[in-house]
Amino acid sequence: MKEKVEKIKVELKASLEGNISIQDLANIKAEYLGKKGKITELSNQLKDLSNEEKKEFGKSLNEIKTYAISLIDEKSKSIEEAILNEKLEKEKIDISLPGVTVKNGAPSMIEGLIESLEELFLSMGYDVVEGPEVEKDLYNFELLNLPKGHPARDAQDTFYIKDEEILLRSQTSPVQIRTMLSNEDKSSIRIICPGKTYRRDDDDATHTHQFTQMEGLLIDKGISLADLKGTLDIIAKYLFGEKTETRFRSSFYPFTEPSVEFDVSCHACSGKGCPICKHTGWITVGGAGMVHPKVLTNCGYNPDIVSGFAFGFGIERLAMLKYGVTDARTFYTNDLRVNPDRREV
Repeated sequence: MKEKVEKIKVELKASLEGNISIQDLANIKAEYLGKKGKITELSNQLKDLSNEEKKEFGKSLNEIKTYAISLIDEKSKSIEEAILNEKLEKEKIDISLPGVTVKNGAPSMIEGLIESLEELFLSMGYDVVEGPEVEKDLYNFELLNLPKGHPARDAQDTFYIKDEEILLRSQTSPVQIRTMLSNEDKSSIRIICPGKTYRRDDDDATHTHQFTQMEGLLIDKGISLADLKGTLDIIAKYLFGEKTETRFRSSFYPFTEPSVEFDVSCHACSGKGCPICKHTGWITVGGAGMVHPKVLTNCGYNPDIVSGFAFGFGIERLAMLKYGVTDARTFYTNDLRVNPDRREV
């Protein structure tokens, strides 16, 4: 019996020599340690031996099992290491080769200007708030002191989705309304609301049916037109240079009282007069005013305790003035020449 054990050892060792595959190793393992393997068959012979022979043979049987398992595991590690080395050799990367240049994208003029203005307002303590583009008439008009049938609605004729109650917002003012309504303790508010807006305008050099607005709202105690003027001065100088001046002209908006249009001195001619400013020295940038007491009341504020200002301007118009673009439709074409990297303003 001892001779059989030694013979199996020699045969097993010989079968594991040389280059064999993982599958070959699996077959060898089954041949010797499987249910019908050579070593397993030796175990079946124990029943025919005497008690004394069983003790000696059992010891030899355990030794060969341990030997076989150890030898097969060692060969398995050797094969796996060889496979890994071959794979690393085939798939290695020459890090000395020059890299491939990846062309980075850049924000469009519109997006770049929005990002830049957001950074300015964040530094002034404002929050950036967004809202839905599909809006209720209640938020887009009624709570802004524009009831149904109000003639001022004509200038903001938009696209209606369902009856006269659901529409594409004509301004980002509904975001201000939503913010005021959700402010349960009616504490101070300081926000800007950038986003897309829609109106039923015919597209031309200065109008598009879809455009981008940025509106601002500040509500607190003791707010006046002087605070509004100071804020707009900061914006104008940030966009067009430190020498830029601003002025107010009386206007009408249902949601502010008093209402103003704000102009900036023409950066092209420094206020002397040129074709860009129609020889007036001034360029209209947007509208603003003190929040109408009725709007404050509609949103749960007491106009006898707090006041606030609001302002708004079209991002496309600012970009046209800043970058010398003559046609607003240019911003929505796929001509890459009109959308260079303009992160800095």
